[in-house]
Amino acid sequence: MTSSVDSALATLQRGADEILREDELKARLEKGGVLRIKAGFDPTAPDLHLGHTVLINKLRQFQELGHQVVFLIGDFTGMIGDPSGRSATRKPLTADDVARNAQTYREQIFRILDPERTEIAFNSTWMGQMSATDMIELASHHTVARMLERDDFHKRYSGNQPIAIHEFLYPLVQGYDSVALRADVELGGTDQKFNLLVGRELQREYGQAPQVLITTPVLEGLDGVQKMSKSLDNYVGIREPAGSMYGKLMSISDDLMWRYFELLSFRALADIAALRERVDQGMNPRDAKFELADELVTRFHDADSARAAHEGFVAQFQRGALPEDIATHTVAVDEAGINIVPLLKAVALVPSTSDALRMIKQRAVRIDGERIEAAETLLYAGAEYVLQVGKRRFARVTLEKSV
Repeated sequence: MTSSVDSALATLQRGADEILREDELKARLEKGGVLRIKAGFDPTAPDLHLGHTVLINKLRQFQELGHQVVFLIGDFTGMIGDPSGRSATRKPLTADDVARNAQTYREQIFRILDPERTEIAFNSTWMGQMSATDMIELASHHTVARMLERDDFHKRYSGNQPIAIHEFLYPLVQGYDSVALRADVELGGTDQKFNLLVGRELQREYGQAPQVLITTPVLEGLDGVQKMSKSLDNYVGIREPAGSMYGKLMSISDDLMWRYFELLSFRALADIAALRERVDQGMNPRDAKFELADELVTRFHDADSARAAHEGFVAQFQRGALPEDIATHTVAVDEAGINIVPLLKAVALVPSTSDALRMIKQRAVRIDGERIEAAETLLYAGAEYVLQVGKRRFARVTLEKSV
């Protein structure tokens, strides 16, 4: 018979990339009591997106197991700038940027977390009180050699790229946050592993039991290639209108859909496996994608909004409903037809050939509602087509045979 601890571990292992160390986590769960679970977020942008929620969902799991979550807003570290994964020094945020973005985080996280089991902390509370002497003492607990073991620092150092001294402070400050909060467990993305390990080491240095680390995968954005990011415009914001969120989720590839089910859905893994088997046996993947979009839009809005978004999507993309102000064009082509790339430019749906190729690669181009994936697609005279790029760019095109 599976024990409650084994069941809890199975829950926490879902969607986790690595647990360091799992035997320590099991021992703390077996000991009983309420654990302090820490996760830090630098308020670098005003909106959280679904990529952030992979980690926040893990915090929710700990809450459902009866533990206390500390949602740490890095208002101090945000003004340093996290160098993780960076090939150049990140521009620090201003105090006003941090304060403004931090407030929006507070408003958004309770769409997922239980307010009763969530403590919101700001690391300026203790770091802002540190004197220069205190900072020097903290710095004495780590070496330059250890810092240069970190992949991004090592690459920059080996490539003669500058590393500012304040960037070395970032892992130390994040690590000291764990000391200040007496964290039992810290969560972070896979790109944060070095910083999380620094926290574990500093806790030993300050006489505390070292925290357990749980890293979560980085979620791919809508393109299925790069990590979800607002700057790359491949994200789904958790405050987006229901219709926009629904449409974006329906635009992802069939393969990426299962990744989103694994990392974002609250459905049991057995249910997801059964759904995938039904798709393998002939169920339309679109219908499975409907279930994913229904669940996520309901979570961040409500059931009525999800239903309306679903109906709106079906009306627009399956019944041929189009915006009232859709532009119409007539284009002359010869017998060889016209390639989709110059056609998109000709009707002003894209500004350049490179943009057309990029949108096709991102599976963001449709002809008569059907997504295309080949830049070599040809269209011929004697027909009318509805072209679409992204969610909002439409054109009705009549191709006529040139004289």
